[in-house]
Amino acid sequence: MTRLVHYILLVACLLPSSCMKWEYGLEEDFDLSASGDGLFICNEGNFQYGNATLSYYDPHTKTVQNEIFYRANAMKLGDVCQSMIIRNGIGWVVVNNSHVVFAIDINTFKEVGRITNLTSPRYIHFLSDEKAYITQIWDNRIFIVNPKRYEITGYIEIPNMTMESGSTEQMVQYGDYVYVNCWSYQNRIIKIDTKTDQVVDELVVGIQPTSLVMDCNNKLWTVTDGGYEGSPYGHESPSLYRIDAETFTIEKQFKFKFGDWPSEVQLNGTKDKLYWLNDDVWEMDVTAERVPVRPFLPYNGTLYYGLTVCPRTGDVYVADAIDYVQQGMVYRYSQSQELIDSFYVGIIPGAFCWK
Repeated sequence: MTRLVHYILLVACLLPSSCMKWEYGLEEDFDLSASGDGLFICNEGNFQYGNATLSYYDPHTKTVQNEIFYRANAMKLGDVCQSMIIRNGIGWVVVNNSHVVFAIDINTFKEVGRITNLTSPRYIHFLSDEKAYITQIWDNRIFIVNPKRYEITGYIEIPNMTMESGSTEQMVQYGDYVYVNCWSYQNRIIKIDTKTDQVVDELVVGIQPTSLVMDCNNKLWTVTDGGYEGSPYGHESPSLYRIDAETFTIEKQFKFKFGDWPSEVQLNGTKDKLYWLNDDVWEMDVTAERVPVRPFLPYNGTLYYGLTVCPRTGDVYVADAIDYVQQGMVYRYSQSQELIDSFYVGIIPGAFCWK
């Protein structure tokens, strides 16, 4: 599959749609002990098909349970499962094209609440038990919500962003400030003062920064995809950036070849090693002065779509979307590049959440 087709399919999965009508069925009485460590997998599903799902993997027993949200709640998850985080025993599952964030018990997978009337949510970041930010695509606002009451309490308007083309994505906090990468037809990292809920600064990077993480040295990392051929916003070589969170300045820019498609920047548990996808899976020390010349895991001829690193063991998990139609696969590798396990999940596995 060409890079352009990959990009078109990805953008299509983000287009706004009418409200999702949740489909109900029969609740399943299944026995699954999820009290220990585990991994949630967000399976996007196909845009407008309402076939997003949530999977759960137990690394100790090497067992996977698919469709856990439907089986626990007798209700389909919705359209395009984007991301998930856990706070105080509650999992917050962001379902992009259904305009909702579900709150679930991470042991029983049962719904305990939901935040609705969102535009097209991407990620959620908690500031406290009673305040969180939710980023959006096709909206020039970040929503402020009260998670305890499951309600929207306000908005942060992003300067120089249109409702039609803009997006805010992943969030990282440093002190009283939250940093956000602006992806769709954007080239900025913005800085938000959480006391005033205002954008107080921005940093220009390359075209379309897709990820944002912060390492053990308080350095922000983002990777740009460079746009695509024929894009009205431009097309350039992608780059990996290291940014000092204290001074909010670029310390290092690692340039990739024109036509490369780096994405999915991740960190290990100690936050001293960086990982990303660019056909292959790549690994680099956060203090490195150049990108490696050999990949951590070589490209296997299929479609690597998602990536995570176990914070406890350092095992690397790679999501394979295969063809965007059939069930995806997740591969689990050790730090010595040995395949430990592989298992089928839902359609288009894209994001992970460690329990």
